[in-house]
Amino acid sequence: MQHDTHLYDLTVIGGGPIGMFAAFYAGLRELDTQLIESLPQLGGQVAALYPEKIIRDVAGFPHIKGRELVHSLQEQMLQFTDFKPQVFCDEEVLSLEKQGTEFVLTTTKRVTHTRQIIVAIGGGAFSPRPLAVKYDPKLDGKEVFYFVKNVADFTGKTVAIAGGGDSAIDWALTLEKVAQKVYLIHRRPRFRGLEANVKRLEASNVDLVTPFNLSELTKQPAGLELQLKQAKGTEQQRLTVDALLVNYGFTADNHVLRDWGLPLEHRALPVDQNMATSIPGIYGIGDTVTYAGKTKLIAAGFGEAPTAINHIAETLYPERKQPLHSTSIA
Repeated sequence: MQHDTHLYDLTVIGGGPIGMFAAFYAGLRELDTQLIESLPQLGGQVAALYPEKIIRDVAGFPHIKGRELVHSLQEQMLQFTDFKPQVFCDEEVLSLEKQGTEFVLTTTKRVTHTRQIIVAIGGGAFSPRPLAVKYDPKLDGKEVFYFVKNVADFTGKTVAIAGGGDSAIDWALTLEKVAQKVYLIHRRPRFRGLEANVKRLEASNVDLVTPFNLSELTKQPAGLELQLKQAKGTEQQRLTVDALLVNYGFTADNHVLRDWGLPLEHRALPVDQNMATSIPGIYGIGDTVTYAGKTKLIAAGFGEAPTAINHIAETLYPERKQPLHSTSIA
């Protein structure tokens, strides 16, 4: 295993949008930074699961696709000459240990040293919540999908979406533009999305099938046959579609936080007003953390990054004056 003797000011663990923005802001504060991402590419879950999803909660963008956001963040992060972060992808942090005034990180590829750490791994490893009905697993990726890699794959098709949250609504509105027909199946009469999203949905041509549960799924010569049963009722419906997109959300596994010996509260990392954990030198931002009033949005995570970075810069270099506002940064 390679032993990296360089001592970084900061290591950002997690190369999703929040971690990338943190690495960028660390460059603004002229911190010697490395970013470690376990996936082969930057972007985290947004790049791996939602490259075609429209994101609407990023300031300055009326809407932006996941892959476009990741590309912009990468361009922003790597713009510096002297304080460009060192990026290490396809590398998993196995352990971290405090030794004197620094941390020693052991990864799947090397041993590396850092003075401070920001954990930005989101919810950890994600897996989609599967359908509650039995069906042929060979349909996965052909007629049954749990995420969309390319919107164009659904052009001219009849598509059913199972789910009732913001993500399901967003996909229904996105696929409506290319599909021949879109059905949105939800087990409740009302949808759980943001009010503005629900209004857009109700004004669209998406066929809302509520309140129904999917009770049976079979492949027929005419297409994918969905048997639906009314929730708390006896009515049944049958739909024949070309594709089914399951959008019941994802289950998260952040076991690595336990493996690293970090304190957890409700499976998240508790932090204070500076985004600092109870372990001096370790900070957390994004969906990794919890605190009173925490909102799990990309926009919120972007705001947490400068808070952590500025506190780290003041801790490492107390002689540096923190900029009062963004326009004071050259």
